[in-house]
Amino acid sequence: MLPNSKEQAARRKRGINVFVLLFGVLLIATFLTHVVPAGEYARVEVNGRNVVDPQSYKAIEQTPVSVFSLFSAIHTGMVDAGEIIFFVLIIGGAFGVLTATGAVDAFIRSLSKKLGNKEKWLIPIMMLFFAFAGAFTGMAEETLAYIPILVPLAVSLGFDVITGTAIVLVGASIGFTTAIMNPFTVGIAQGIAQLPIFSGIGYRIILFVIMYAVSVGFIYRYAMKVKKDRSLGFYGEGVAAFEQIAPTTDQPLSQTHKWVLICFLLNFVALIYGVLQFQWYITEISALFVILAIVITLISRMSADQLIESFMKGAAGMLTGALIIGLSRATLVVLGDGHVIDTLLFHASGMLHEIPPVLSAAGMYILQALIHFVVPSGSGQAALTMPIMAPLADLVGVTRQTAVLSFSLADGIGNIIFPTSGYFMAGLALAGIPWIRWAKWILPLILTQFGIGLVAVIIANWMHYGPF
Repeated sequence: MLPNSKEQAARRKRGINVFVLLFGVLLIATFLTHVVPAGEYARVEVNGRNVVDPQSYKAIEQTPVSVFSLFSAIHTGMVDAGEIIFFVLIIGGAFGVLTATGAVDAFIRSLSKKLGNKEKWLIPIMMLFFAFAGAFTGMAEETLAYIPILVPLAVSLGFDVITGTAIVLVGASIGFTTAIMNPFTVGIAQGIAQLPIFSGIGYRIILFVIMYAVSVGFIYRYAMKVKKDRSLGFYGEGVAAFEQIAPTTDQPLSQTHKWVLICFLLNFVALIYGVLQFQWYITEISALFVILAIVITLISRMSADQLIESFMKGAAGMLTGALIIGLSRATLVVLGDGHVIDTLLFHASGMLHEIPPVLSAAGMYILQALIHFVVPSGSGQAALTMPIMAPLADLVGVTRQTAVLSFSLADGIGNIIFPTSGYFMAGLALAGIPWIRWAKWILPLILTQFGIGLVAVIIANWMHYGPF
């Protein structure tokens, strides 16, 4: 847990409350139902999915949303998003049980020790671990626990605070951005877009390799410059603060931990097989993670009380994101009740029809990047944008898979630069790095990643990245 002073610093630096921003969006949506003409498209079923008939738009009677309906939409949104909300809570609970076993923490400490005298391998190997965690488990807030481990290690090897922090935050961001099998971003977005869950994985793996290579190269070059000339580095106040929060015990990687990690890996093997062979979706995946939680509880000999306590703690850690999903859905409830979503789609598609579909895909990507500043939660942004972006993609000739890719790339890149990202700002506060100092350092990498994402989206739509 962060010291109180650090928590206060994180709050000051974070500044903007995402729930306040989303409620502002909800107010704007309500206002739009009073001024935007109501209209609707007919939906038709094509190959098992509902798509918009592009020739069917018609104006209908205005149905403005009242102030009371605005507030009741919050509950309706929570109910409508219940399937996704409980999926997030169950996955978070399972990860809470995994964390309680100490297996992940022991593995990272063991790996860090082995790399302690091999500084040239520290950056690529540790970043690869965090990148895998981001790609397969959506690791974000959990990264904060490892900054106190990696930063002192990096400094002791002749690097600096920024290097140690970047190994953790940028490493996890690589995986979160490319989202090979991230259940909280691609999983939710593809479900909303009616795509097979985790489909298109091959292209995302290619992007993972590219993003990883570019990011490791950027951090490695900086770290080696600092090692040659320590005056180029940043050391801040974070290292001293770590003495207050560093664990007093150094738990070794036991045989039990190894079995827990093996079960965790087997869980993803089963997940991939189930998705590809049996078209598993949210319900089946949730069940798989509940089974995982029970199995690793038995292996680690945790009691039933410890199982429930750790599961609840993990689920509680996801509660903010779950509520953001519900509030995001409330905005769609208001726009739907006011019958203005299709009107917005009609005019947006009209403008985008004037440009090639390739540029339409690029426009979606840029728009998602802007939205991410307001909605820093990946799952919340998926719930807010994909119900609109999926039919818009149909209307302008962009594949739905490309629309999902546009969202996931923009969402992940923004996580390590936007000051509205709560866990990111908390990480900087923990390391004692001012946001301005970090932003100046990482901006070249962010611009490079954004450029890679832009090219990736354009290529994806050019090659009809699908299945549709």
